[in-house]
Amino acid sequence: MSIKKMFTSALAAGALLLAVGFSAPAMAEDAAAPAAAPAAEAVVVVTETQAAPAAAPAAPAPEVVLNTGDTAWMLTSTMLVILMTIPGLALFYGGLGRSKNMLSVLMQVFVIFSTITVLWCLYGYSLVFADGGSFVGTFGKLFLNGVKPDTLSGSIPEYVFIAFQSTFAAITCALIVGAFAERMKFAAVLAFSILWFTFSYIPVAHMVWAPTGLLFADGALDFAGGTVVHINAGVAGLVGAYMVGKRIGFGKEAMPPHSLTLTMVGASLLWVGWFGFNAGSALGANPIAGLAFINTILATGAATLSWITVESMLKGKASMLGAASGAVAGLVGITPAAGFVGPMGSIVLGLIVGAVCVWGVTGLKRLLGADDAFDVFGVHGVGGIVGAILTGVLAAPSFGGTGAADFSIAHQVMVQFKAVLITVVWTAVVAFIIYKLVDLVIGLRVSDEAEREGLDITSHGETAYHS
Repeated sequence: MSIKKMFTSALAAGALLLAVGFSAPAMAEDAAAPAAAPAAEAVVVVTETQAAPAAAPAAPAPEVVLNTGDTAWMLTSTMLVILMTIPGLALFYGGLGRSKNMLSVLMQVFVIFSTITVLWCLYGYSLVFADGGSFVGTFGKLFLNGVKPDTLSGSIPEYVFIAFQSTFAAITCALIVGAFAERMKFAAVLAFSILWFTFSYIPVAHMVWAPTGLLFADGALDFAGGTVVHINAGVAGLVGAYMVGKRIGFGKEAMPPHSLTLTMVGASLLWVGWFGFNAGSALGANPIAGLAFINTILATGAATLSWITVESMLKGKASMLGAASGAVAGLVGITPAAGFVGPMGSIVLGLIVGAVCVWGVTGLKRLLGADDAFDVFGVHGVGGIVGAILTGVLAAPSFGGTGAADFSIAHQVMVQFKAVLITVVWTAVVAFIIYKLVDLVIGLRVSDEAEREGLDITSHGETAYHS
């Protein structure tokens, strides 16, 4: 070794000794202080003959811990989704019906919600989220086996995630009743809901949201349930409208909503509750929740304006029913896109969905010829399809979306179309079979006399109003 190198090494060693000497008193004064950082901060002299030190071990993965802020937001979101179902959806649908059937609609929504939330915890959650294959999960968490108060799902208690997802399953089944309202047996409604939840909602939810699901693996984007909730329910409702048949007097006598006041109140509660539906699907109090929140405001407002504008052009007047329907259409349309598109994209989506859904409840409804009493397919089915497809476009960074830099609109639209097609076919076939089965065992429809008198009295022995 040359003298110059020896001198340099000596200086480095001296500096190291001085540093240790000056740090020793400070360390002695505070025995509770943490140990010094590992050798990354120390000066190490390596001679030409020494081997390079071994690579430092990889840092362990950060431990998943409970986040109280995320938990508080998810508890709030779960309550908001309950609010949008009972009383939101119940009042929205109840106001659209005739007064003699008001309580029957409230009863169907209320009891379906009660039933499905229980079934979700018994076996639904397990079959959707407990691993599994492409179409369904496993029985690994049957009866919530293995879930405890301190078990986490991400940064929140797993019980909170289970409760949140139970409300999605419940409102999806409740949405369907609007298509066959005012003429179906209460027992048949419950039997259909249980079977459809088991054989349609569970597989579709698994395919879209479970990591092992078919559509999840394809990269389908469905932030809060465009396919799982709205297309799924809309198609099942349309099949039901055909299978149950038209109401007595449909197309021959007027059947206007008996209380647009209640419909407006219900729509408003839906809008408020939808913040839990969309922003809650971020699964935490985080920036994506904020994005979904503002998108839920903007798309809904834009769709309301779009609907009443088209309505004014066609009929010369804007109606409260049109405004409420437009708001629901906007909520439906933004659901699959809420966390993927930018605010300006949500406005564009709302404007398109509002206009298309006007056609869905007028021109398309006449073409289909079904008595979809409260336009479940025209709003939820059509709005869900349009929203799902547009998500593949507006999620692109060039449109302000959150997609990756190499996001391909053409590819994503094809993936979205595949998800829509599989959902439509699956739920249509399953719903048809279940309606047939229920009709054979229970019978789908009430008698003509019961329908004329009204389901409130004939099915439940009560009336909504007393004069």
